[in-house]
Amino acid sequence: MTNPSNPSAPDSSDSSDTLRALAAVIAERRAADPSKSYVAKLVHKGLDSMLKKVGEEATELVIAAKDGDREQIVYEAADLWFHSLIVLSQFGLGPDDVLAELRRREGLSGLQEFAQRKPS
Repeated sequence: MTNPSNPSAPDSSDSSDTLRALAAVIAERRAADPSKSYVAKLVHKGLDSMLKKVGEEATELVIAAKDGDREQIVYEAADLWFHSLIVLSQFGLGPDDVLAELRRREGLSGLQEFAQRKPS
């Protein structure tokens, strides 16, 4: 099924299913042998290593966007999402938690959403 506003893009349920499937693979590989699984190796190195990868991938996405390279933007965004899912899994969270938050924000202006945030 496709998204009517972008026929080459899958609809949101397909996207959600893809994220859930990837999260399931990450959950499975967390406990794998670190010498045989990238996810297990990263998890074994600890939270700081996971966060460093998220930062690296975010920076690479910024560079791709500054360069205007659409293909590279998608590639780096995929890397960022993947590593973000690894961090989420570290805290027992997954794509459904993020999707629920996005649904909660739906229909709110950015200023309204910001005003509703808890002070940090």
